[in-house]
Amino acid sequence: MSHCEDHNMDKKMVPRTEEEIEKIVNRLKRIEGQVRGVQKMVEDNRYCIDILVQISAITAALNKVGLNLLERHVSHCVSKAIREGSGEESIRELMDVIKQFSK
Repeated sequence: MSHCEDHNMDKKMVPRTEEEIEKIVNRLKRIEGQVRGVQKMVEDNRYCIDILVQISAITAALNKVGLNLLERHVSHCVSKAIREGSGEESIRELMDVIKQFSK
């Protein structure tokens, strides 16, 4: 199943390029390293404010990854769905994920 499909196998959406995949994975690996750093800070009993600042940075980094994915989804997958006549369903799905993302 491609990345823009929901549970319908008949949808043909726009796959990510290898370069796009590599950029996302690299960002996630950096975030993973930040999370491990925060874990070490907690284990080392570091100052709460220092830990909270790092958690804030991790949250911002994850939000950036999510927004980049969202932007790409809209410009490729949703755009294609609209052109092919299934835009209403795609927009509804998009709005649901935006609501979830903004909690």
